Parts: sequence; structure tokens; C-alpha cells
Amino acid sequence: MDALNQISTTLALTMGLAWASGINLYATLLTLGILANTGNIQLPPDLQIVANPLVLMAAGFMYCVEFFADKMPGVDTGWDTLHTFVRIPAGAMLAAGAVGQLDPAVELAAAILGATMAAGTHVTKAGTRVLINTSPEPVTNWVASVTEDVMVISGVWACINHPIGFLVALFIFILLMIWLLPRIWTGIKKLFASIARLFSSAPPPTSANPPQ
Repeated sequence: MDALNQISTTLALTMGLAWASGINLYATLLTLGILANTGNIQLPPDLQIVANPLVLMAAGFMYCVEFFADKMPGVDTGWDTLHTFVRIPAGAMLAAGAVGQLDPAVELAAAILGATMAAGTHVTKAGTRVLINTSPEPVTNWVASVTEDVMVISGVWACINHPIGFLVALFIFILLMIWLLPRIWTGIKKLFASIARLFSSAPPPTSANPPQ
């Protein structure tokens, strides 16, 4: 039973950190570091660096920047595009670190799964934001951003304190993500097709001096 609990705890932490990193990496690091410094979690050796005050300050600063950037229509999409090269590798690194100092093959497998999970949540978030930005009002961006922050913070806490419950919720989320991603992609293609038609149907520029 203890072995089963250990496996579920490690799996929940591995996949939980990767899942959260794809949505908001800095909130993930900040939450993990605060939980470690308050004695709510004993981090594996490879993750103990996130409890370092310098890492906490950097993560806190970047979270503040993302907090505002993520709520501005258009800016949030640019921010997500830039963080394609940040969230996915970070998700892989956190997942590998969460398994502890085990066999290198286990760490590599965790990194692969973590990168895939982080990529899935990142693409889901970024694609949803592109569609939300078609709305002229900023309220939906704020609601989406705050919801994501709450999901990340509560998700990191849950994967540590309630690993079985978190794994069940994560499985449901993965099924929802598999169902949702093709529809997001279809919506994005329709959006860009509409933009292309808008520019192609624009009237040609008229000459300032028409021929006599």
C-alpha cells in the first residue's frame, strides 16, 4: 500500500507540475516554492532549487508581469506565443525533477511525458485565448486569466495534498482537452480565413491623379 501511495504521489506531482507549467509557469514555480518554504512539501533533490529565495523573487516578478500581460487582449496572445519556448521545456524539466534521483531512463520518460502534457495545456490555453480575443470587450480575458491562475495554484496544491483526486481530475481534463483541441483549431482556421477574406475583398487603392 505504501508503494502504491508513493507511486501515485510521484505521478501526481510529475504530471501536475507539467500540467500547471503549460498554463502559467511562474504561478507554478511561485506556489511550489512557497509550499516548500512553509514546510507543506518535502521537495525531491532536483526540485529543491525552486525554494531558493532568488528563484522565488524571479518567479514572483515574472508572475506580476504575466498577471497584467495575460489580461490584455492581443498582448496575451503575443505572450503565449513567446512562452511556447519557455513553458514546454520548463514542464519537461519540472516533471523530470519531480521523480527524484531515480534511473536516468525514468527521468527521461518523465521529461517526455511532462513536455507533452505542458504542450497540450499550453496549446489549449493559447488557442482559447485567440478565440476569446475576437470579442471586443476585455472582461472575458480577465475572467479567463483569473480562472487559469486559480486552476494552477489549486492544482499544484491538490497534486501534493490529494494525489489520487488530482489524478482523477487530470484524467477528465485530458479527455476534455482531446475533445476541445480539434474544435479550437477549427475555430482558429475559420478566424484566419475570415481575416484573409477581409483583406482580399478590400477595394484597390485609387490614384490621386486619374488619367485625363
